[in-house]
Amino acid sequence: MKSNNLRFRSGLLLLTCSILILQSCKKYTEVAPVSQYSIPDAFSDPSNAFNALVGVYDELQGDNGYGIRISMYYPYDTDEAIVSGNIDNGRRGVGRYQLLLTNSEIANPFRQLYRGIEKANLCIEQIPLMKQYANGTDAEKRELRRLHGEALTLRAQFYMELIRNWGDVPAPMIPAYKQPELFIPQANRDSTYDILLADLAAAKNLLPWRTEAGPRNERITKAAAMALRARIALARGGFSLRSNARMERPTDFLKYYQITKQECEELMARRDQHTLNPSYSDVWRKVTSFTYDPFGEIIFEVGAGGGNSNSDSRMGNYDGPNLSNASRFGAGGGGIVILPNYFYAFDSVDTRRDVTITHYQVTSATNIKSQRRLGELNTGKYRRDWRNPLLPGTVLNLGYNWSLIRFSDVLLMYAEAVNEISGAPTTQAIAAYEEVRRRAFSGNVALIGTTPTTKAGFFNAIVNERFLEFGHEGIRKFDLLRWNLLTTKIAEARANIQLIRDRRAPYDRVPQYIYWRNNGEEIQFFAGNNTAPTAQPFWRATQIPNPATGWTRTDWAQQLTTAQIDSKQLWEGMASFFVPGKSELFPFDQATITSYQGKLKQNPGY
Repeated sequence: MKSNNLRFRSGLLLLTCSILILQSCKKYTEVAPVSQYSIPDAFSDPSNAFNALVGVYDELQGDNGYGIRISMYYPYDTDEAIVSGNIDNGRRGVGRYQLLLTNSEIANPFRQLYRGIEKANLCIEQIPLMKQYANGTDAEKRELRRLHGEALTLRAQFYMELIRNWGDVPAPMIPAYKQPELFIPQANRDSTYDILLADLAAAKNLLPWRTEAGPRNERITKAAAMALRARIALARGGFSLRSNARMERPTDFLKYYQITKQECEELMARRDQHTLNPSYSDVWRKVTSFTYDPFGEIIFEVGAGGGNSNSDSRMGNYDGPNLSNASRFGAGGGGIVILPNYFYAFDSVDTRRDVTITHYQVTSATNIKSQRRLGELNTGKYRRDWRNPLLPGTVLNLGYNWSLIRFSDVLLMYAEAVNEISGAPTTQAIAAYEEVRRRAFSGNVALIGTTPTTKAGFFNAIVNERFLEFGHEGIRKFDLLRWNLLTTKIAEARANIQLIRDRRAPYDRVPQYIYWRNNGEEIQFFAGNNTAPTAQPFWRATQIPNPATGWTRTDWAQQLTTAQIDSKQLWEGMASFFVPGKSELFPFDQATITSYQGKLKQNPGY
């Protein structure tokens, strides 16, 4: 990820009618800092235009972007995971769906997304006006068209994030200095999505493929615009909370599924550009070791770097397993709690489980792992103890990139779209779905099960497969929203956690306790007659007797009898303030409502 990449340390674009302030740099090819440009100067040549475009990229990252809040606060609570700790007027208020209008965790990212849009709008306006855009050298024309396509794609990403969290939002498509009025009315989200879909159709023709794009970096390529267009089309054709407090979808939704099908088909035909990494674990090992992935599975990612709250990320510090700052790994983890029902949604031999979920912690300078209880599991894809090189101490920013879209998403979006359009899964849709499953089971076809062939059965299989494939990637909540299943799946999770607690079918073989000891720094489980170091006890309740001395007993299902959040049982505390017809959207914060002088309509229920 970090080999030969573009890392955004800082970028500030302050727009007035004539002033553009830009400060930005890339990781290895340094861009000289510029304190102040006029707009004509900023877009006088491709080099300066590139500097302006870096300023747009900057607004993806940092604490108020995909560095922590948008990526790791906004997607929870769901049936997959919850934010840790007791409710407050911050991240836990977001997770529990008790959103006060004074919550800064919704206010600051909202403003940053609009900063990104304003910067993108200026680039979208100015770059095509540059003389080199039409009359430059071939190299200049290629670069400026690429910058234009990148700006269109970035603006679409910012707007998608605003719409899926806030619904109908003001949607300026021109720079602020050209706006005739200060207070832009809210735009219908469907109309905004249609503009974005058209923009991305144009952008993909301006952008190069990955192998044509030069040195490896986080810059947007053709495939990113295409994959984002497929994702936005599904959102456009899906359910969303409307001003009447109802979850509704458009009657012509199949038109948008057709767009998804088309984009995914084109991407699937270019396996020379992007395909699945054969190893699910290796995808994330490469992320955490800043290593180039020749398979290109991650199609669109947010670059991180600089070691600060403005341009870096907190993955591995906020999320992942709990790690002591005295250990060689450095401090981190615990901000997101994986739910017991999610752990048991995986087949015991599905390789994705132990990548996505961690069940250990490191509590001291000995670096020795100890076992967590079932209600204390954490995320794993961005874990700090996988970082290479390690970063000991209390440093908050690890430099991990955030993955926005992977090729497995393309395969599953295609399968879902075809199923809806055709009324049943085609051979090609089944093949795309099973390709994802085969990778999960290390290519063992005998383990993937029988794929349903009815429309309803295949849809349910897609819902479950996306659940397993994209854990802790900020996708599950928004999938459930566009399917109008968030209310249903929260209720199912609550019921399943209670079944696990009581060890009732289908969880009747979940152990009450597990027994373990250390083998060096690692955990070795007591699994009855199976003495292999890799043996696991998580689904063998009636087969494992109490071991002899020398093993530590940890509550497993038993812990769920006492596990609490917000002074409630775990299943009651998760998403505890969720209200259907309200909680599917965030409110506009009070400062924004006030500054809009009554011209911004608040979302239902707030």
